[in-house]
Amino acid sequence: MTDRTYPDAVADDFPTPPTSFTDREERTIEIRPYEGSDEGYEALVQMYDTFDPADRAQGIPPSGEPRIREWLDAILGSDCYNVIAWCDDEVAGHATLVPDEDAYELAIFVHQTYQRAGIGTHLIRGLLGHGQAAGVEKVWLTVERWNRAAVSLYKKIGFETSNAESFELEMGLRLTDDAG
Repeated sequence: MTDRTYPDAVADDFPTPPTSFTDREERTIEIRPYEGSDEGYEALVQMYDTFDPADRAQGIPPSGEPRIREWLDAILGSDCYNVIAWCDDEVAGHATLVPDEDAYELAIFVHQTYQRAGIGTHLIRGLLGHGQAAGVEKVWLTVERWNRAAVSLYKKIGFETSNAESFELEMGLRLTDDAG
């Protein structure tokens, strides 16, 4: 067990994917759970292979197709929850919940072509809805403290800072009640 803390209050309900919306660039985006298709897998490989190295944090996503495939194989497993933001047949973004002891770690990636269009907000909300529907109780993440836009987004969604002792903030959210 870790000494990570989470809010006492359970977060509001989040939308369960599939959902769709129009982003700030007037593109139709659909948030769908990853369901193990070869098409979805290869589209994720393509997105990550063209991912801007400047947008990588904490070594993820990895670079180079073999390392990307190895990483995806780990986070697309049956014990993880994943949603993909699709714009037609192209992946605009991906978010995952990866089990970590008694909680799940959240990671989100929006391809640079689609950033600053509101996709990240919908992607996180869809992932959290997917997790709520599956009974995930607690979610945590780390974010670089200088990334004010991301910190603000996470707070707006309901995450609370649980550890601010390094250059990264650790934030937590309670998705469901452990008694329920």
